[in-house]
Amino acid sequence: MWHDTGTSAGLLPANPSAGVQPAVHVENPEAKRRAHELIHSSGLLAELLAVEPRLATEDELLRVHTSEHVAHIKAQSALPGGGDAGDGFSPVGRGSYEIACLAAGGLIELLTAVAGGDITRGYALIRPPGHHATASQGMGFCLFNSIAVAARHAQEALGFARVAIVDWDAHHGNGTQSIFYSDPSVLTISLHQANCFPPNSGWINENGAGEGAGYNINVPLPPGSGPAAYLHAMTEVVVPALDRFAPDLILLANGYDANVWDPLARQMLTADTYRTMTRQLAEAADRLCHGRLVAGHEGGYTPWYVPFCALAFLEELAGTTTHVTDPLAAVAAGYAAEPLLSHQQAVVDEAAQLVPRISIPVVAG
Repeated sequence: MWHDTGTSAGLLPANPSAGVQPAVHVENPEAKRRAHELIHSSGLLAELLAVEPRLATEDELLRVHTSEHVAHIKAQSALPGGGDAGDGFSPVGRGSYEIACLAAGGLIELLTAVAGGDITRGYALIRPPGHHATASQGMGFCLFNSIAVAARHAQEALGFARVAIVDWDAHHGNGTQSIFYSDPSVLTISLHQANCFPPNSGWINENGAGEGAGYNINVPLPPGSGPAAYLHAMTEVVVPALDRFAPDLILLANGYDANVWDPLARQMLTADTYRTMTRQLAEAADRLCHGRLVAGHEGGYTPWYVPFCALAFLEELAGTTTHVTDPLAAVAAGYAAEPLLSHQQAVVDEAAQLVPRISIPVVAG
């Protein structure tokens, strides 16, 4: 919560001479702080095993990032007023290098607990987000790609050969895609709003390269897509792709910015949609990889609704319920009541045609 994104006005650095009044950067602690407080006040936190994070080491970061990028974030973090991760819109506060290392290290510690048999599922409520960070540049509020760092650690240190990464953040997981684009041992699947962020990124024809051809799947859903479209994508693309890949571990880039009130996207998901999608992923993990499903928090910028989405997700992940129900469910359901529309179905069905390109692994008898 101490990652400092400064006095930007939404996305823009404060600049009074240009009429940009100082305010609060859109990627600020409030949504995640309130999510943690709701998880605590609901009583659910007391039922969970808390896993203490640690700093990811520089060597662990260098499995996916260039030394120049790591040095850049470290240098920006040491400045008295902080700096930027690389795109002009992603603040690096003073001390943010260590905080970003804690975010990546928290995911690593969850995976270590999974490998040791202490847990089968885990949720890292971490900040800053990571899925836009490429090997050589931070962007989209992301400093280090925590989910990618965790995937490589799972493979190189924990013995998980085949890792699947599902990303349902409203924005394309371009950094994760680029890091694993030629790697058939990591399946990357991104459900996102078409052409939202980054611009002109995340199209269906971006399907992997070289040995990784076929192992990257994008589902660029039209703006306004709601529960019906997302659940159709889960049923027709995500779950069948996981079945064909047969991963040893499923990682989830868990953004809530496809929720119906998010300021940075125009999708229509409710807390109950996240609950249902989580159930689908958990069932796939139970069937394919002994239940191993680990999520890292990504985006989600509505402080008064993200907490209910996070609680629904975590209740389903833990296989329990609390006394807290979504007080906005009826309003959200009315906003998101559209059935599956033909232009939404067309995108999902086109993406589904890519699933057979994933090789079915040969299992020794």
